[in-house]
Amino acid sequence: MIIIDTALAKRHADNNPVRVAMVGAGFMAKGIALQIFQSVPGMELVAVANRTVDNARTLYAEAGQPDVAEVHTVSELEQNIKEGKYSITTDYNLVCKAQGIDAVVEVTGALEFGATVALAAIQGGKHIIMMDAEVDGTVGCILKVYADKAGVVYTNVDGDQPGVIMNLYRYVQSIGLKPVLCGNIKGLHDPYRNPTTQEGFAKRWGQTPSMVTSFADGSKISFEQAIVANGTGMRVAKRGMHGPHGPAGAPIKEVVNLYPHEDLLNGPGIVDYVVGISEPAGGVFVLGTQEDPKQKHYLNYYKMGEGPLYCFYTPYHLCHLEVPLTIARAVLFGDAALTPLGKPCVEVITAAKRDLKAGEVIDGIGHYMTYGLCENADTQVAENLLPIGIAEGCILKRDIAKDDVLTYDDVILPEGRLIDRLRVEQAQYFGMHAPELQEPATASL
Repeated sequence: MIIIDTALAKRHADNNPVRVAMVGAGFMAKGIALQIFQSVPGMELVAVANRTVDNARTLYAEAGQPDVAEVHTVSELEQNIKEGKYSITTDYNLVCKAQGIDAVVEVTGALEFGATVALAAIQGGKHIIMMDAEVDGTVGCILKVYADKAGVVYTNVDGDQPGVIMNLYRYVQSIGLKPVLCGNIKGLHDPYRNPTTQEGFAKRWGQTPSMVTSFADGSKISFEQAIVANGTGMRVAKRGMHGPHGPAGAPIKEVVNLYPHEDLLNGPGIVDYVVGISEPAGGVFVLGTQEDPKQKHYLNYYKMGEGPLYCFYTPYHLCHLEVPLTIARAVLFGDAALTPLGKPCVEVITAAKRDLKAGEVIDGIGHYMTYGLCENADTQVAENLLPIGIAEGCILKRDIAKDDVLTYDDVILPEGRLIDRLRVEQAQYFGMHAPELQEPATASL
């Protein structure tokens, strides 16, 4: 959004920067910090919370700010903010409670902890910027309800593919077309990849093998497209999405021929992806329709083709470079890059990556035991399917064959988790009742 630079320039001139805190100090968090300090006048990263405080110290140092102070109380953090000092802490609650912080960026990549941070930030009156599609796709709809009641913005980010898709979706709508498919572009999809197979790639880019695996095995794109569906009201055409393989080297406009048109032209539209389109390798696309014959004539004149489907695309997504734009949109304009419309439309369910045995404890997303698949939310409820966002730590009651999907009846849930309580609240709030969710919610809206 071009108006953001002007608004931030005014905040800079007024010596009234947007003050941001971040929870997490990993690969992406370091990029965000670097971007804020190097390229975003009018914004300050005033504090970073991380369970390993030395990683937060390193984050600041790599962004050119070695002079930081560790704080242990809210009052210490607030005093540092007043004095223009940068703070690090192991306690996320401090940044969620302290006065003088406008927004919190959640960039941990963890489910239970990420949900805890998001709820604490909302309850502390902070806009919450989510770089955690797994949390967003599991309990984002109920977190949005909490945010609305608190008068803060709950949003995913510009730069990551879901946010880029949503910006493109809004653009296509704004010029009078109806979006019928929101698409993501992947270079690889192999549901059986694991941290061992992805270790070399992860080491090359300074990421964790499980995070890299979550992209390769399709779990991450499932979450990304689920939150796009929840932000647009779209659905999936089939379990796991179509995910066609495009011809190598084919231009992106060829995607209009890869999806059954009946899935696109009837109903609320679908989210999906394509594999193998080499250009734009890191981009996204939206297919739209236009019924007016005069407008179709103009679109053809503009080299968009004869229809009925028109392909719009963004050839890149620049993750950390654009996250400050999301922060500014939330704080300065009350606008979300991507946020749920209401109840869930699409869920990410759990499938077995290998044969699983009774008594095993399910490992995390992007590990060795499971991968995620998109499924329409009403089907998830009707079939009692287990969301992969709550699968980690569950104990299997029975053997599960490779590629079978899991249900709540197949597992014993861990006790005392916030993520499960939020799932209960989400189902009750939106009237999406299912047998596994009949316990009373412990929190209250």
